[in-house]
Amino acid sequence: MVAKKEIEKIIEWCDRKKRETGKIVLVERNPFRDEISWTYRFPLIEIDRGLEVASKTSLVYDSSIKELWQYLNGEWRRVQPSIEISFE
Repeated sequence: MVAKKEIEKIIEWCDRKKRETGKIVLVERNPFRDEISWTYRFPLIEIDRGLEVASKTSLVYDSSIKELWQYLNGEWRRVQPSIEISFE
């Protein structure tokens, strides 16, 4: 399950890294692999790297639309939070 807070945390980190380095495109080791379970399969986070050239094993962040992308079932898909249903 993907929580909205986890996505926001990764996006904030990507934006901060981009500001700190001042580079247009970045490829960084994924610091969230041990902390956020669903990110374990992504060894790298690629920031503002085109989906056409990004590694299919990376998590890709597009800062122009503030979205994370993953390669799943033969195509690039946006990472979206899981829907939580509770009965109270």
